Amino acid sequence: MGRIHKLLRTVARFLPMLFLPAVFGQNHGSAGMDCFSILVGRDASADGSVLFAHNEDDYGERVVNIYKVPVLEHGQGASVRLKEGGTLEQAPVTCSFLWLEMPEMDFSDGYMNQYGVTIASDACQSREDNPEFTDGGIGYWLRRIMAERARNAREAVDICGELVEYFGYTGSGRTYCVADPCEAWMVAVVKGKHWVAQRVPENQVAIIPNYYTISDVHLDDTLNFLGSGDLILYAEQRGWYDPAQGAFSFREAYSSPGALTHTENITRHWSAMTLLSGKEYQTGDTFPFSFIPPGKIGLPDLFGVLRDHYEGTELDLTGSYEKGNPHEHGARTICAHTTQYGFVAQLRNGMDPAVGAVLWLAPHRPCVHPFVPWYAGLQEIPEGFARGTYLTALEEHFIPVGDMKDYLPVHMFIKYTAHAREIDEAYLERIYPIREMIVEAERDFMERQILLEQEVREMTDPDQEEIGNMLLGFTLECLLRSQEMMEQ
Repeated sequence: MGRIHKLLRTVARFLPMLFLPAVFGQNHGSAGMDCFSILVGRDASADGSVLFAHNEDDYGERVVNIYKVPVLEHGQGASVRLKEGGTLEQAPVTCSFLWLEMPEMDFSDGYMNQYGVTIASDACQSREDNPEFTDGGIGYWLRRIMAERARNAREAVDICGELVEYFGYTGSGRTYCVADPCEAWMVAVVKGKHWVAQRVPENQVAIIPNYYTISDVHLDDTLNFLGSGDLILYAEQRGWYDPAQGAFSFREAYSSPGALTHTENITRHWSAMTLLSGKEYQTGDTFPFSFIPPGKIGLPDLFGVLRDHYEGTELDLTGSYEKGNPHEHGARTICAHTTQYGFVAQLRNGMDPAVGAVLWLAPHRPCVHPFVPWYAGLQEIPEGFARGTYLTALEEHFIPVGDMKDYLPVHMFIKYTAHAREIDEAYLERIYPIREMIVEAERDFMERQILLEQEVREMTDPDQEEIGNMLLGFTLECLLRSQEMMEQ
């Protein structure tokens, strides 16, 4: 698919020019215009896995901690106290999961649990101005409870819907992307108690920047849709939808109008569609919720999209980096100055999720750091990627970090951010040799992944600790390669 993608990028010269002036100077983004996700059904992927690609974008200087939370048993009467003040009965036993924690942030953490259920989100501004809440609503804890309790993506969607309908969602709006080894969903929540979810067809790909992408809703089709029973009626009552004007569209009814027309959303969506769909879309087109790709999508395809700066198009205002680095000059891109990390979750059915669920993680900026495999079956996290423990992290999550350099001087994430800044200072001179090293390293990681997993399959009577040690050793070797590249 790579050659086709390069060829298709030439269609950019036909972009409607009316969008370009609005894009200039918006590289630093607007509130709610952060994060980007792609969901790939298992019949659309090269290896039969469900793939979930995500760039986490957030304002300011941030740090990302990585924790492994074990299976936990909770005593009778245990409860979860939400940030907003409400309480929720805790499950007797909660799942183990990898936790990408961003201190201070309400809506930025990522999760992959022991069943491969992977969760991240994209802010989507809604038009709701009269929300209903119970006990203050729910925000930060919503995705964590999904990760703690769900054995599959649909169960996570059900949990999300129940919590939103009871407590009410505190943010303006958001789409949670949820995937497991069998299927992928988008769950769009609106400030207050309304939500809708759509399943990504197994042979298709869905892309979302920072606006709602669910349009047509068929709640009678429970295989593919779930949502609030009064979703359409409420929109009618608020004057957001008039049946006389045609079919109901969730995104048109519930979105903040500014989000749907914002160029930072449209151009990022357009670029990924151009790279993956095989069609010559223009920025003024209406993009479908999902599409059938022209060929099977692999990990390298998604790595490439998460690194995209509109190279080779009219929106590349750096002149192929001659005018500076793409994170500080020109249009808001998929890989941006606000990107804190990127990942591609590789979720394979028919395998023990400990080995079959892999989080390919690029700490901080995907364009200058390779994607390294972190398995769901890891029993511990390599040293230097977290401060304290998963228990102290939860207790201290909303305590201001202050100066990032004082947070934990030897934190690896701080080294990755410093390296990215250094590259930005001379991006043109440095990016091409770095890109070659990254592609070579990732190719090597994927080849060695095959050998490692073959070795695991051939083990007689293995235990989880033994497998966990093997997986940790592989991740450590890949991280060492990544760190050596930074030093070079």
